[in-house]
Amino acid sequence: MLHALADESRRTVLEILRDHPASAGELAEAFPIARPGVSRHLRVLREAGLVEVRQEAQRRIYSLRPEALIEVDEWLSDYRALWQSRLDALHTEIARGKKART
Repeated sequence: MLHALADESRRTVLEILRDHPASAGELAEAFPIARPGVSRHLRVLREAGLVEVRQEAQRRIYSLRPEALIEVDEWLSDYRALWQSRLDALHTEIARGKKART
């Protein structure tokens, strides 16, 4: 899943799909790459479980699977806690510096 998220174009696809489902053609309009390239990105995202596809007549409509991001969020939680404690310590030091100047 992290491999799928590592690519900027795939993250952009997810951002678009966060707002609304879209076909591969609609997604391709947002990129300076050919439609087959967008289809490859969609395949990687689908295989990672980040998007799902449904058939509507001749079109395939892609949707974000937000529940798939829960696993990533849980993995990042330890790192988030680490950074939060460091940011809290920085905030404390800044407040001490301001207090010392007054």
